[in-house]
Amino acid sequence: MTFLASTYDCKIDAKGRLVLPSKIKTNFPEDTGNEVVLRMAFEPCLILYPMVEFRKTYQKIAGLNEFNKEHRALQRNFFSSVQTVEIDSAGRILIPKQMLQYAGLEKDAMVVGTGLRVEIWNPERYNSQSIEDPDELSKLAEKYLLE
Repeated sequence: MTFLASTYDCKIDAKGRLVLPSKIKTNFPEDTGNEVVLRMAFEPCLILYPMVEFRKTYQKIAGLNEFNKEHRALQRNFFSSVQTVEIDSAGRILIPKQMLQYAGLEKDAMVVGTGLRVEIWNPERYNSQSIEDPDELSKLAEKYLLE
């Protein structure tokens, strides 16, 4: 079972490589191998999927009706923002320049496990998206977890 959690401060080198935290790498499913999928998220960050988790999302989006204009727009925009990347022997992924720019990533990155996938944030942007108020977080949990 995939269990990707916690938050990690990471560095991006001059070539655009990010060393994945060992806790993240060890919790990737075994069948992930060296290939993972990197995607420009709906928020200004990147999402890193283990291959097994991306396949589930792929099936849903690829299976949409190609004769429906909205479905085509979703497919086009979703898949054009996706790149398969390899985890090298040092545990790094090379982030394409376009994706670095999109997420505002330069030297520092915040790697956030979100259950089945990982988000990669510019630390300042991540902090602006975080919920600081425990009461607000409690209300969200009540709204979505007690239905």
